[in-house]
Amino acid sequence: MSAALPASPRSKTGFHAVRQAKPGARLAGIACLVVLAIAGNVCRAATLPFDRALRLAEERSRQLTAQDASASASRQMAVAAGQRPDPVLKAGVNNLPIDGPDRFSLTRDFMTDRSVSVMQEFTRRGKLEARSARFEREADVARARRELALANLQRDTAIAWLDRLYQERMRQVLVSQRDETRLQIEGADAVYRGGLGTQADLFVARSAVGRIDDRIAQADRQIATAKTQLARWVGAEAAEDLGPAPALETVRLRAEDLETRLAHHPQIEVMLRQEAVAQAQAEVARTNREADFSVELMYSQRGPAYSNMVSVNLSVPLQWDRKNRQDRELAARLAEVEQLRAEREEATRVYVAEALAMLQEWHSNRERLVRYDTSLLPLAGERTRAAIAAYRGGAAALPAVLEARRAEIDTRIERLSLEMEAARVWARLEYLLPVGPHALPAARP
Repeated sequence: MSAALPASPRSKTGFHAVRQAKPGARLAGIACLVVLAIAGNVCRAATLPFDRALRLAEERSRQLTAQDASASASRQMAVAAGQRPDPVLKAGVNNLPIDGPDRFSLTRDFMTDRSVSVMQEFTRRGKLEARSARFEREADVARARRELALANLQRDTAIAWLDRLYQERMRQVLVSQRDETRLQIEGADAVYRGGLGTQADLFVARSAVGRIDDRIAQADRQIATAKTQLARWVGAEAAEDLGPAPALETVRLRAEDLETRLAHHPQIEVMLRQEAVAQAQAEVARTNREADFSVELMYSQRGPAYSNMVSVNLSVPLQWDRKNRQDRELAARLAEVEQLRAEREEATRVYVAEALAMLQEWHSNRERLVRYDTSLLPLAGERTRAAIAAYRGGAAALPAVLEARRAEIDTRIERLSLEMEAARVWARLEYLLPVGPHALPAARP
């Protein structure tokens, strides 16, 4: 090899060198620096942090758009329902003779007239307000459903993101163990060639690598599935590298105030708003017990020999069977209110019980992770190191080393599987309630 040339004491680096170079070289250098800076920014941007995944899922969601449209439609209907019915214009011919000398004459018979009238129904103000309020409550239901859809969206996106993260971590464990096992194969091969080992040990080691390769292939398939699930929520960005995991050691809910907090669960809010809709419908039924009236103004024109006339008519529905019609409709609406109230109270109990069970599961998983970190993983590592030392000293065979290493791999995979399950429970707990500026303080395991 030729020796490297010593650097010139006048050599410079960076922008100073660009300034000393010729104009063409200076421009080329600046262009290279700009390209490197842009490339560095692109590389840094080609990641998918947890928070960005949640934002992308919200931006891509069509369900949120649908609920916004539903709320807008109900608000528009609330305005329309608060207006009186349109006036009715009538035009006609009354008492037209069809036989005799005056048949089909509009002017010769004194009873024949041509009339035009306008009729207006005067709906009671309380009834209009009740109808309008009913659609306002429908808009509240749509807004509550949007919050529920957003909470479910965030939960499912978080689970998909975390699943991919831990599947990739499991693959990393398998790859590192495979590389170490390959080194052992090389050592076993050298020992065999030196006449100190057996060919069976070499075959056992190669079989161990083959089994790890098979598990890596399975991990690749699971990673591809996790990417597909994540792409369902965030789109093409699901193929990007993931950022760091969120703080999975804390949750916002506490067991002591669980029932109070879950009274504002999005699904409970939806049921509460539906109950308000039923109450508004009951109020509409209550106002229907009072009849509205209509007024009609008619102008009638007769023949030139007769006087023209004006008529005023008043129409009022006769609620002669109110107890079997209007009263029963009101009773039915009130029964629906009671039904929805009972269902909401029962659903609240169910959600509280489920959330408490998830909290207990999350605490248990965190405790088990501590046990893995402080006991099981160190013991598995010590067993592997002891087996390697015994093998090198001739006191143990290579299969014992491979068995110890396989047990260590299984322990590490079990630990990651447990952490993934704890992360799933964390996501379900974290997004039981909408995440906002008034988030609950985190609870420690």
